[in-house]
Formats: sequence, C-alpha cells, structure tokens
Amino acid sequence: MITLTAIPDGFWGYLTIIAIAVLVHEPWRWLGVYLSRDVELGSAIFDWVRAVAIALVAALVMRLALFPAGALAGIPTGVRVAALAVGLAAFYASRGRVAPGVLAGAAMLIVGDLIFGR
Repeated sequence: MITLTAIPDGFWGYLTIIAIAVLVHEPWRWLGVYLSRDVELGSAIFDWVRAVAIALVAALVMRLALFPAGALAGIPTGVRVAALAVGLAAFYASRGRVAPGVLAGAAMLIVGDLIFGR
C-alpha cells in the first residue's frame, strides 16, 4: 500500500502527485468526450449534465466559503461571504463572464484578509 509518506519531497514529489492526478482523471475525461460525441447541445441530457455540473461547482464554492480548510480557514467568515457576494455581483454585472467574477471575488478576499484577517 502506498502512503503519503512514500511520496518524495521537492520536485519529484510534485511530479509524482501530478502524474497520479493525470492517471486518475484523464481516462474519465476522455471517456466523457467519447460518450458525449453524439449529444446535441439543446437536448435534455445535455441540459441535465450542465445542471449537475453547475450544482457541483456551487456546492464546492459554498463549502469553501462556509467550511474552509487550510489557509482559507484563517480568513474570517464574513470576509469569505463578502468575497462570494462580490464575485457573484461581478459575474452577473459582466453578463455571465466567469473571469470578472473570479477576479473580483479573489480581490475582495485578499483585501478583506489584509484588513480583517489575522
């Protein structure tokens, strides 16, 4: 059995983690591409898959905002929620473009941490 202590430090450790991630994720991505080749963009199955993907991302964002781990846990909850709100506002203000929402939310998170953090 491989344990995390068996992964080397430094460059080779990062390379090992990346290789494991690629080997675990890429076959599933390619299988999804293969299986979805005949799915029409306006079909019910496409709409369902898109809705599930959006729900998973929304759940992950809410988990990170309300129950963070690691360095994000050191940022006050109010700052995380405010960054989420600013990011959503920028997303909708830019007519659904993701980059402005992410950038605005990240900027709010950094500024809020500088002002109210640790």
